[in-house]
Amino acid sequence: MGLQLTSARPTISLRFYIYMGMTFRRALILLGVLALVLGGYVSLELSAAPVQAPAQSVEFIRDVRPVLAESCFACHGPSEATRQADLRLDTNDFIGSVVLPGDAEGSPLFQRLTSEAPTGRMPPMSSGQSLTVDQIEVVRQWIDAGAVWGSELADAGGVPALARTVDFAREVRPLLSENCFACHGPDEQGRQAGLRLDVQEGLFADRGQFGGPVIVAGNAEDSQLVHRITANDLQVRMPYRLGMDTSVVPGREEDGLTDGQIETLRLWIDQGAEWQSHWAFDPPERPVLPVVTDTEWARNPIDNFVLAGLERNGISPSAEADRTTLLRRVTLDLTGLPPTGAEIAAFLNDDSPDAYEKAVDGLLGSSGYGERMAVQWLDGARYADTSGYQTDSERSMWRYRDWVIDAYNANMPFDQFTIEQLAGDLLPDATLDQRIATAFNRNHSQNGEGGIIEEEFLVENVVDRVATTSTVWMGLTLGCARCHDHKFDPLSQKEFYEVFAYFNNVPERGKAFKYGNSPPYVTAPTVDQDTELAELDATLDEAREAFSALESETSAAQQQWETSLGVAGPVDWVLRDRLLAHYPLDGDIAGVYSGEPVQLSPSVSSALRRTTAPEIATLPASVTLEDGQPHFVPGRVGEAASFDGQRFINAGDIGDFTYNDPFTIAAWIYPTAADGVIVSRALAGDEGERGWGLYLVEGKVLVNLSNRWIDDGVRVEAQHVLPLEEWQHVMVTYDGKKMPSGFQVYVNGEAQELITQIDGINNPIRGREPLRIGASGLPPSNSGATDSRPRFEGQIDDVRIYTAVLTPTQAAVVATGESLSEIVEIAPDRRTAGQAEKLRLAFLDQYASPSIQEAWQLVGDLERQRAELWDSFPTVMVMEEMEPGRDTFQLVRGAYDVPGEQVSPGVPAVLPPLAADQEQNRLAFAEWLVGPDHPLTARVTVNRFWQMYFGTGLVKTAENFGTQGEYPSHPELLDWLATTFIDSGWDVKGIQRAIVTSATYRQESAITPEMLEQDPENRQLARGPRLRLPAQMIRDQALSVAGLLVEKVGGPSVKPYQPEGLWDQASQQYEQSEGDGLYRRSLYTFWKRTLGHPAMLTFDSSTRETCIVRSGRTNTPLQALNLMNDVTYVEAARSLAQRTMIQGGTTPEERVRFVYRLATAHRPRPDTESVLVDGYRHYLDRYQADRSSALELVNVGESPRDETLDIAELASYTMVANLILNLDRTVTKD
Repeated sequence: MGLQLTSARPTISLRFYIYMGMTFRRALILLGVLALVLGGYVSLELSAAPVQAPAQSVEFIRDVRPVLAESCFACHGPSEATRQADLRLDTNDFIGSVVLPGDAEGSPLFQRLTSEAPTGRMPPMSSGQSLTVDQIEVVRQWIDAGAVWGSELADAGGVPALARTVDFAREVRPLLSENCFACHGPDEQGRQAGLRLDVQEGLFADRGQFGGPVIVAGNAEDSQLVHRITANDLQVRMPYRLGMDTSVVPGREEDGLTDGQIETLRLWIDQGAEWQSHWAFDPPERPVLPVVTDTEWARNPIDNFVLAGLERNGISPSAEADRTTLLRRVTLDLTGLPPTGAEIAAFLNDDSPDAYEKAVDGLLGSSGYGERMAVQWLDGARYADTSGYQTDSERSMWRYRDWVIDAYNANMPFDQFTIEQLAGDLLPDATLDQRIATAFNRNHSQNGEGGIIEEEFLVENVVDRVATTSTVWMGLTLGCARCHDHKFDPLSQKEFYEVFAYFNNVPERGKAFKYGNSPPYVTAPTVDQDTELAELDATLDEAREAFSALESETSAAQQQWETSLGVAGPVDWVLRDRLLAHYPLDGDIAGVYSGEPVQLSPSVSSALRRTTAPEIATLPASVTLEDGQPHFVPGRVGEAASFDGQRFINAGDIGDFTYNDPFTIAAWIYPTAADGVIVSRALAGDEGERGWGLYLVEGKVLVNLSNRWIDDGVRVEAQHVLPLEEWQHVMVTYDGKKMPSGFQVYVNGEAQELITQIDGINNPIRGREPLRIGASGLPPSNSGATDSRPRFEGQIDDVRIYTAVLTPTQAAVVATGESLSEIVEIAPDRRTAGQAEKLRLAFLDQYASPSIQEAWQLVGDLERQRAELWDSFPTVMVMEEMEPGRDTFQLVRGAYDVPGEQVSPGVPAVLPPLAADQEQNRLAFAEWLVGPDHPLTARVTVNRFWQMYFGTGLVKTAENFGTQGEYPSHPELLDWLATTFIDSGWDVKGIQRAIVTSATYRQESAITPEMLEQDPENRQLARGPRLRLPAQMIRDQALSVAGLLVEKVGGPSVKPYQPEGLWDQASQQYEQSEGDGLYRRSLYTFWKRTLGHPAMLTFDSSTRETCIVRSGRTNTPLQALNLMNDVTYVEAARSLAQRTMIQGGTTPEERVRFVYRLATAHRPRPDTESVLVDGYRHYLDRYQADRSSALELVNVGESPRDETLDIAELASYTMVANLILNLDRTVTKD
């Protein structure tokens, strides 16, 4: 809903209240009154202690000049062009004229600073500048103390003593980086006039033909840098700006540095121009705990650093939050869910001094902790359930998401957490979990669009891995060095490609599969699935042992049976396991079909567009002979059909395989021509055949499975040339995995070496063509397509189609043309393996005793069950290394097709080197990242932890620790956290426990107007965090307090409510989940990159298209509309209303208090309660008079309604619950 109580201004949805049958005017009155009543909640926030004035005496240089430089020098500074009223405040001329020493009230300067008239106040509103109350107070104290000019102070040597010392790292480098590095930074190609300002020697060294040093330490007036930034001539003044036709052009008036910035540079140079390396590139060192005055406040070392900063600025920390607020805050922060009523009661009743710490430990030990932590990590890992780009179809990566949850819940050390995700596959004897972890760098978008250039997207995949890894672990924008040296940071283009080389050895395709996972991937059963598999394996082992126990009996019985075959007449046998159709062609072209129903695989894309029932093949299929008369000749097995290059057999609608179907095709052939179609279900296309087919091409066996012959298919060719006019058995198997390696071709039972002709199948191939023996389909009329492949010439015999991949042993059996009677005439020691196995299988299938047959069939059934079970398990894309590795080149301007110098794996020179004795691979890189001397990883990680709790990191730019990033608000605290994290063995829960048990975290979040103006983002940490909840928490909290939340950990993603038809624009169907799937935590919501869940996006959730480590927070009317109208929240309100009617007491007052406390953890104030109860009574009058509207309201959602409750009462409490769920206090962490 949207009472945005920070402004005490309600936001309501007219549509919602009309739908509920309530007039807008009366709704507005109710909400307006409620807002006024709850406005006290705002005023309560404004009760913190006021900011204290500085205790020491005010000095001009240190205290006053920075204020004037920032707000006044633009109009009253050194620039004559912009000076107003001929008044300069950067020299002491104004003392005695607009400043009367000792009399602030009588000084014109002070009068203008404090004028109540907008037209008289300085600085004017049009300047965009204003002075805070504290800044004005500083000016007043300075004037009243005599308005002493700082330069009159001198040390013993007579040198002016400047009280304000400019910090290079905090003030100067950010200024130079923002304004100068683009032309005078690390990028050699873009550097102007041979000047570098990002390195020490660039500032102070002689520049040869370009002139002397630009800075004279200790002398700003003689420094060329100052001359150029203060020049009045725009052709001379720096900084220039980037041009359209030329690299740079003179700046405009507004492009110059501000007077405050110029003053900072002047002071720094006059103070000696001390240079410091960029703080983030120096390894963190454990700082000494600062001494603080208030020794009682600090609970752990974090507080010493925070309090020291507050005391320096004369600020007192806020009081500790009340226990209820504190428990709700920490429970939301550590689990993403609100505390239950029982948890609140237990905490409030625990009087032990460590009650809070015990509560924290319980939360850290809960399963919800890992789920909460996973949300922010998955944003950085760009985890999603679809591949992105045009089709953005589904893939399966949820086993990686579950790995992250489990890792956090197990408190996996962060160094191990890092190594397993970046290089788990390279660890010795890597486990399945360690391989699953490497999915981190397969989470990126993958393109399967037709017509793309594979090499281009191979590069894009690796670029994404480099950019993401550098952001997540190092807080660097390394991706900016793809095309040229980094403009701001000391990162060269070559170094980018040296890191690129670590991630460039994955045996992947640039063109990904459009549907499903692209290799490399692994089958990744869950714990429950592993248990099921183990149980089945145990049963299978028992069955195998039982069958083995019958071996002697079986052998004797088979021997006796083989002897009997000598007098039995002609006896033969056909392998019928998974046999779809058999065409003996013994004088009849009809087929013999499986007696079992054959379920066809659905089209790969059908689930994206509609829900269809499985299709059952219609058997027997109609079979006809076309383009000729029947002709049969003696064959390899009985008779064979003769083909003259014209006639063929139309076998009807059977064998309609697509690329995810396993199958086997087998036939005896006697070719008289080197080219011809053996068996196909294909027709001619504009560039080649579309469909599947088994061909003879220049005497070689070729197998094709394609939607487009040239670029959308998978095709292999055997290297052995078959002789003409000889009987040979050919067989192809395909495993349904869409890879060339999934094909196997056998000739006479022997596996053949294959060459891949095309590897890039994506689109479904199922069509309307029938199965043909000896031919393919003609091109459609007026299609412009070429003729189909040549029809077969010669004889074909014994064609078989199986719906499974036959094993090599079975292939040898099928390729055995001798009958059983003929085989037994061969001495056992002279029989081929295929002949021996054919005898064995025939005996077991048809002639063994019932006990032997049952034992054998049980083994076969269990083996089939195991294969089907294994194929049902989820897969996850992972990292693997190619052998040999792929060469890496520095790409000229980042273009995939312009390779430059070849590079080897390496790391940026500004960071510590890798160990010389290590193999240069991803494992070495991962271990380097978590080495104790690495300056970034620990800092970046603890900073994001801090950001999770306080909304802003100690380094605000969590994604950028480079020179363009913000300087830490508390650098010593950041280093203490980083070194503590490392020294603890990278204990994730431990460092977070330290943060949330600190006095800093426990402060109340109330704020005075003065502090809001002085520190709106709470960078000084003088109060606790107060933030709107993230998108996932808002929904999860509503489900939790309503009693709807299903707290199951892990599993496939689910599809909760979302507006109907949203996916229609993508020609895809959103199949909403049922039952528990509607009420899982938001972490498990199916995430489509190009159409993210709208409720999540409305509340600023990441799209997951790229790596995001810092999310924004917006406040829009759409959020209020969503909270009031979304089925999720209306249903939650109804469920919450049911809870209160059953558990919350008997009177409206008791029930309102019950709902309010469930939602906010607090009791409502009496005036708030009164408004809510009055609202309930108003709704009750309305719904008692209009019970049809009440029924419509309480039936929203799929969860069952308690039909024993009066619908008018239930609807009325639903409206009140909906209002409470949408209060600012409910959706805010205090």
